[in-house]
Amino acid sequence: MSKKRKGKSRRKGISNLTNIILSILKKERNQALNYKQIAAKLGVNDASSRNQIIKKLRDLQGKQEIEEVERGKYKAIISTEYYTGILDLAAKGNGYVICDEFDDDVFIASNNINKALDGDEVEFYVYKRRKRGKLEGEITDIIKRQKSEYVGVIQIQDKKNFAFVIADSNKMYKDIFIPINKTFKAEDGDKVLVKLEDWPEKADSPYGKVIQVLGKPGDHNTEIHAILAEYGLPHEFPYEIEEFANKLDTSITKEEIAKRRDMRKDLTFTIDPKDAKDFDDALSFKILDNGLYEIGIHIADVSHYLQEGTILDDEAFERATSVYLVDRVVPMLPEVLSNNACSLRPHEEKYTFSAVFQMNDKCEIKNEWFGRTVTYSDARFAYEEAQAIIESKTNDIPAAVSLTGKIYKTDQAIADAILKMDELAKTMRRKRMSSGAISFDKVEVKFNLDKDNNPEGVFFKTSKDANKLIEEFMLLANRKVSEFIGKQSPKKTFVYRVHDEPDDSKLVSLQGIVSKFGYKLNFKDRKTTSASLNNLLKEVNGKKEQNLVDTLAIRSMSKAEYTTHNIGHYGLAFDYYSHFTSPIRRYPDVMAHRLLQHYLDGGKSVNEDVYEDKCNHSSNMENLATKAERDSIKYMQIKFMEDHKDQEFVGVISGVTDWGIYVEIISNKCEGMVSVRDMKDDHYAFDQDQYAMVGRNTKTIYQLGDEVIVKVKNTDLVKKHLDFNLIGKNES
Repeated sequence: MSKKRKGKSRRKGISNLTNIILSILKKERNQALNYKQIAAKLGVNDASSRNQIIKKLRDLQGKQEIEEVERGKYKAIISTEYYTGILDLAAKGNGYVICDEFDDDVFIASNNINKALDGDEVEFYVYKRRKRGKLEGEITDIIKRQKSEYVGVIQIQDKKNFAFVIADSNKMYKDIFIPINKTFKAEDGDKVLVKLEDWPEKADSPYGKVIQVLGKPGDHNTEIHAILAEYGLPHEFPYEIEEFANKLDTSITKEEIAKRRDMRKDLTFTIDPKDAKDFDDALSFKILDNGLYEIGIHIADVSHYLQEGTILDDEAFERATSVYLVDRVVPMLPEVLSNNACSLRPHEEKYTFSAVFQMNDKCEIKNEWFGRTVTYSDARFAYEEAQAIIESKTNDIPAAVSLTGKIYKTDQAIADAILKMDELAKTMRRKRMSSGAISFDKVEVKFNLDKDNNPEGVFFKTSKDANKLIEEFMLLANRKVSEFIGKQSPKKTFVYRVHDEPDDSKLVSLQGIVSKFGYKLNFKDRKTTSASLNNLLKEVNGKKEQNLVDTLAIRSMSKAEYTTHNIGHYGLAFDYYSHFTSPIRRYPDVMAHRLLQHYLDGGKSVNEDVYEDKCNHSSNMENLATKAERDSIKYMQIKFMEDHKDQEFVGVISGVTDWGIYVEIISNKCEGMVSVRDMKDDHYAFDQDQYAMVGRNTKTIYQLGDEVIVKVKNTDLVKKHLDFNLIGKNES
């Protein structure tokens, strides 16, 4: 029988100690640490571990990777340049830092994220090596958290006296630890809003507290409120805000009328969606004795009621925009203003802010005037009514399908005005397109909802002549107001809506994809780029790949934003452009109204930095609102597909990745994923060059743009996931 070896058991070493110590010292590079402090950060206090740390510190000092700045205290020798950027996390935990210093985004592996979260402003350094040709780095510090509140489902561990919240967002890679006394009386399985409070150095998960119980997952109102809460958007006004708004004097007074241009006798009307409740723009029309047309673009004078320095104005600024979800609008202003006092309702006098133009048949502006007015709306049209007049080319309004049923002035005068303004709008549009404007008429997905907000059907909203009539005159007002201020000397601070030129690399990527469908683009110069993009959008109109190409073309563009630094608007081909025409639903328009009146009154230029901060906030809130709106559409699409699980659909492959293919159903634009694991007739591999999945044995190719037949596999309203089973190619 063999004898057991005597002596001490073998000491267990701390794994990866070199990298851990260097990481700690680099992170705390402004502070010298001794071995005890490093041991504490590692959570070890036994003699063996301390001795390993001491030995490793000496080794690293000998290699000149760290230095002893005072007895027993060390700092990392920094030979690396540090940068700052914004972290964009992928669903799998890896991420990329977007930084102006680099042309390409810097890859960050999940083990180098170091507790940063999606959207955080971070400090990082870049390795000298590259991974697969890409820059790779490590996050060393979190400068600013992008958000601190998350929506998720709470799991209460009764016997362990704590809970976890599993976030809905697939970019939140850790569950959130909740002490039992901070659960806000939530029940196990509730959907909640949680606020991050701390992330201790030794803790695997961040700590938080529940600040709102949203309801049960899957419930309609719960999920809609969860979408708003995820982006920090409110769903109701605080009591004190409603009370303040309800006490405003909204009467039309002789004293106030006397301060304004009285345009109540001018033929004036609104054209809006048939279900609209707030009408913030109206048009007036008359023919002058000299043969010119005088056209007024009249905008609700929100700034008359929304006074700076009030709690109502503070609330409007914080919201910055109305949010349009599939089943509701979350307004920027309380109802007493948005649907009543500021809404240009028919047969009512209203305070307005107007841009009035005199033009000829060639749409040459001969005179312009800006200022406060009082107007009277003679009629309210739905787009469908105005469109019926345009299409019939008649002045007989009763021939149009009446949706509102209320016409107050001579039918012939209104019909004549609509027909003439349609002609002028088409002339303005032709001029704009010939100047290099890009025509993005993307199809909008809309839903027919029952009384319980369940989707009964899907339909598509397209832009017709009546829509474009309104669009052209609103663009005219926005452009001319901006130009009026922008061309003044000395320079005046103003709020511009700008749109930069597209990034060359994105255009090249777009060309690579659309070439698969047989389309070509010409990027020789700005004019040929715009012309070929317009031609592309025209060619795909009505084809199966239209929505895909429209979406990709829009993504290739820069994002429009608000700023005090005018660079023009590329997409509209305008040198000057602002938002002036929707102050009920956009705060930048309110700022534009205030600044325009300030300058009309002879005021000096305002503080640029103050307004640039306001512009940045408005752009950020607009971005969040857009994300919430997209999420609500995705939610409703999945809800619609829940009732069609036994039905086969024809779809177009809208995306291909190494984990599967994305398919957009042609009949309703619902997009879902077919996992490569579920493609069981062969072993499929992703071919990046072909944007395709290729079968190893059969050589079957599923390529971007191919028509396929799919069936619903799974619908997840909570995670907003839609999964398909692939039936095969559409051979019909």
